[in-house]
Formats: sequence, C-alpha cells, structure tokens
Amino acid sequence: DWHFYTYQKPLVKKMSYTGEEADYKSRLALSYLGPMRIELIEVLEGDSLYRDFIEEHGYGVQHFGVLVDDMELALEEAQAAGLEMTMDGSGFGPYGDGHYAYLNTEKTLGIAYELIQRPKRRHPPEKIMYPSD
Repeated sequence: DWHFYTYQKPLVKKMSYTGEEADYKSRLALSYLGPMRIELIEVLEGDSLYRDFIEEHGYGVQHFGVLVDDMELALEEAQAAGLEMTMDGSGFGPYGDGHYAYLNTEKTLGIAYELIQRPKRRHPPEKIMYPSD
C-alpha cells in the first residue's frame, strides 16, 4: 500500500535549502518493496533539491536514504567528512520530532544521500492507496 503526505509548512515545521530558510511543497507516496522503503516525490511549489534534480536530469532516482538515530551527530560527522547539508526539514512528527537532511554527494558519489531520523510516529496519511486501486 502507498501512504500519501504533503510535505509543507505547517506539517514540516522547519525547512532549509542551500543554507537559507525555505518553504517548498512536495507530495510524497511511501511504500515498501520487501524491507526497502520506496518514496515517490511530486514537486508542487518552491525551490528545492527535487526541483533542481528534475531540471538538470529529468525524472529518475534522485537520492538514497539512510536511517540515523541522532541527526545532530550524523550532520557533524558528515561535515567533518567534507559533506555539507543542502536541504532539510524537521518537526513533521506529531511530537515535533522527525528530521531529514540531504548531503551534497551528487557530484562525488553520483547521487544525493539523505539522512533520516524518523519521528516516533507519523501523522495519519492524507490517503492510502492499495495496489488494486
């Protein structure tokens, strides 16, 4: 099944892009293929890493994500390795938790990497679609 969310303010409390406060809007569809989470992203409004990727490459695999337990520590380690954060969003869980952050790895590794600190739980999805829908 696919769970749909629109990531925008106020659901995502804080957003940044290229070091500046941002206000972008994207629709996400989340599902699983075995143990792997699949995320489809539709760009709706505002400047973002997603929009830049489409303009530069067209549609395709834009990033790989990895789960982290401590985003602050993960970002410190990334910066120490010479990887800057290009875009992030936080506070999308019901308790104000949850944080995603993209690193500037596309030129060196061929793809963007996303660090993900999942919220303790998610808000209910806007809709759920099943494969037969």
